[in-house]
Amino acid sequence: MSPGVRRAGAGQGAATAVQLLITLSFLPSVVEAQVTGVLDDCLCDIDSIDNFNTFKIFPKIKKLQERDYFRYYKVNLKRPCPFWAEDGHCSIKDCHVEPCPESKIPVGIKAGNSNKVFAITNNDALASLSFVELCTYYSKVANNTKELEDCEQASKLGAINSTLSNQSKEAFIDWARYDDSQDHFCELDDERSPAAQYVDLLLNPERYTGYKGSSAWRVWNSIYEENCFKPRSVYRPLNPLAPSRGEDDGESFYTWLEGLCLEKRVFYKLISGLHASINLHLCANYLLEETWGKPSWGPNIKEFKRRFDPVETKGEGPRRLKNLYFLYLIELRALSKVAPYFERSIVDLYTGNVQEDADTKTLLLNIFQDTKSFPMHFDEKSMFAGDKKGAKSLKEEFRLHFKNISRIMDCVGCDKCRLWGKLQTQGLGTALKILFSEKEIQKLPENSPSKGFQLTRQEIVALLNAFGRLSTSIRELQNFKVLLQHSR
Repeated sequence: MSPGVRRAGAGQGAATAVQLLITLSFLPSVVEAQVTGVLDDCLCDIDSIDNFNTFKIFPKIKKLQERDYFRYYKVNLKRPCPFWAEDGHCSIKDCHVEPCPESKIPVGIKAGNSNKVFAITNNDALASLSFVELCTYYSKVANNTKELEDCEQASKLGAINSTLSNQSKEAFIDWARYDDSQDHFCELDDERSPAAQYVDLLLNPERYTGYKGSSAWRVWNSIYEENCFKPRSVYRPLNPLAPSRGEDDGESFYTWLEGLCLEKRVFYKLISGLHASINLHLCANYLLEETWGKPSWGPNIKEFKRRFDPVETKGEGPRRLKNLYFLYLIELRALSKVAPYFERSIVDLYTGNVQEDADTKTLLLNIFQDTKSFPMHFDEKSMFAGDKKGAKSLKEEFRLHFKNISRIMDCVGCDKCRLWGKLQTQGLGTALKILFSEKEIQKLPENSPSKGFQLTRQEIVALLNAFGRLSTSIRELQNFKVLLQHSR
């Protein structure tokens, strides 16, 4: 071989090596590169959300979730599936949920054995207090007399008698009418049911349990195929393992999706974002090994790539992650909107521990201040903004579709998956209820009961824990980006 040929070959080899290095250096940032920029249907960019969540929200929401008021969630895990015959509950031990012993429940929470309490006294103003407001009132009275009685007064007031004044009767009717109104986006558990139990969320964390297969597939398939405003003829690329249909790579679905009205696109993105968030939790808290009965949990890069890698998912993974950010924005907006409800002195996060309750409310209000400071909120006023009749009909369809999804959560065969599915669905449903109740929230009186807008303790706990899960998902996504870089 001549020197010229050798030099040419060497030059080509060097060029190839450089190209290889460039390619390898690009690989670690594939996910990052695919999940950047401005989100569709809003004017917020992903980097801003990452920074806001990492430095402001995540540390505070994590602390809030550890507070007694927010760590205990009452849920009925024994409600039958309303749509199909039970597939049987998961027998894997990690699917089990350990209910909280009665002795461990804070006395103030335990006293609230119903969503709302109707105050039947000579003070007609108390007749429309929610349980949250009523316990605030009585805890302050008890503190003044140094006789904190675990809010027993509240439960005693639950007995309806025949001495109601006309004003009390009207308040009772107004309350019942509100409970039966069209503002609920979720099928709420009856907390008075003997099957409803308190669960300590910190002792039953969301993680990969091994629950999968036809039962899990059926739940998500029903959610997407039957509740996401789409004809069955349109292919919904549910996950990377879904069988393809001919040459269709899913693009026809997105072409069709872009032609939908904003409200229906938003609905799909919310469900996809919730699905992505749950999958991220499972990837980040995966059972890696179990030695001598001691399980080891941690991030599973292989599982993350299977669910989100652009190549392995044929471009679907990054879209899911963008929908996660969109869902985060929606719930962030709801928190900023509901702040006035909690800023009133009449509302307390009551557990029976005066100092704990004060600190919890201070932390919550601090989080609300942060949410209101975010400069690029989603504008919910752009939704249901057409002619009044059409907008009302579409909103009702939107509400009923989501309510149906909340009922599907009772079909999940794994108790731990069902617990967190119900909580996160209810949290999102509560966020939607808030976004579509702005006028009612703005009219709330400062020092008297709420009449047009109420939140139960169950809704409050679900709302903040669901947002905490989204905040954790975005934080875990940053961790996976680092792990992917180190694994190359």
